[in-house]
Amino acid sequence: MQTEIVLSGFGGQGALFAGQLMAYAAMGEGMNVTWIPSYGPEMRGGTAHCTVIISDDVIGSPIVRHPTAAIVMNLPSLDKYEALVKSGGVLVVNASLVDRTPTRADIAVVMIPANKIAEELGDRRMANLVLVGGLLEKLPVLSLDSIADALRRHIPERRRALLEPNLKALERGAALARAPLAAA
Repeated sequence: MQTEIVLSGFGGQGALFAGQLMAYAAMGEGMNVTWIPSYGPEMRGGTAHCTVIISDDVIGSPIVRHPTAAIVMNLPSLDKYEALVKSGGVLVVNASLVDRTPTRADIAVVMIPANKIAEELGDRRMANLVLVGGLLEKLPVLSLDSIADALRRHIPERRRALLEPNLKALERGAALARAPLAAA
């Protein structure tokens, strides 16, 4: 089985790190994976997205046209990727920064106020992992334990103090996605 995921937001929101973390977790589970980042020259504040493909078989191409799922961290990302998610797929939206509800009825939509939750946990930079937790609750291609293990192995030393709060962010996102009001 092959699962294609797009993570998108402004530079500095952690979309690329979240995708890379998912790739590390997939490798830790013995799966085949690609991770392809893309960002504008502005980096922080510009657009940034990545694609992650996770497969138990050889990946034929790293190109993703219609992902199984998307995490969108801002309104421009929602505008770009909502229409591209495969029918039956999952769209996880950062409701803290997106002021409209997605219109598609053929996909699972999860609205999570990720920035608000991250700030409650102590640092808005954890919004990315809140959204990853929400995605993996609705699309269990990886376990939260695999993400947690990858985070422990790959969090930069200068961010080590954020390890436990990031693990809580994952759990909070998953819990919110389980809540009946999270899915549209």
